Amino acid sequence: MSMSIIGFAAIILVFFYSVILHEIAHGFVAYRLGDPTAKLAGRLTLNPLKHVDPLGTIILPAVLLFINSSIIFGWAKPVPINFMNLRHPKRDIMWVGISGPLTNILLAVLFSQFLRLDLALPYIQIIKLAVTINLILAIFNLIPIPPLDGSRLVFSLLPSKYAYLYGRMENYGILIVLALLYLGLLDRVVWPLVNIAGYYLGLGT
Repeated sequence: MSMSIIGFAAIILVFFYSVILHEIAHGFVAYRLGDPTAKLAGRLTLNPLKHVDPLGTIILPAVLLFINSSIIFGWAKPVPINFMNLRHPKRDIMWVGISGPLTNILLAVLFSQFLRLDLALPYIQIIKLAVTINLILAIFNLIPIPPLDGSRLVFSLLPSKYAYLYGRMENYGILIVLALLYLGLLDRVVWPLVNIAGYYLGLGT
């Protein structure tokens, strides 16, 4: 089997489990803060069949690859969370939200440590892609547009009156995100931050 096929399979596996661990982090933090919904639904597991979202895990990444998008992203099936079960809902929603991006940042840091090893170039390229994938997932999800994770942080910090109005954007948020992605406006935000973070993790060497 050629290295290119092995490399492609490795990157797909990295992407798949990066989005899965992102979602598990949300569910685990919610569980620790009082909401057992994800645990009771059997979603705190690495079993991929429990996490596949046809649109976010398969169709959207495939379409972005097909159109040669400069940003490849996606998501696993969101874990079910009942924010009213959280001990301090308005505060704890922030920790639940940022736990996913923080997990991807930790994965990027972890993968970057392998760049210190004396590996063959194809493996170095795979590792660099793994770091980049997790940085994209982290930074993209921190954009404060509902339902992206960055919106949970904003929601938690806003006064209740404005937080309610802001939260109502979630019904249209994914359309806004897709429109911005199509127009290329997100490239101006995501890629510069990915490049900066990647440089400090060794991608520029």
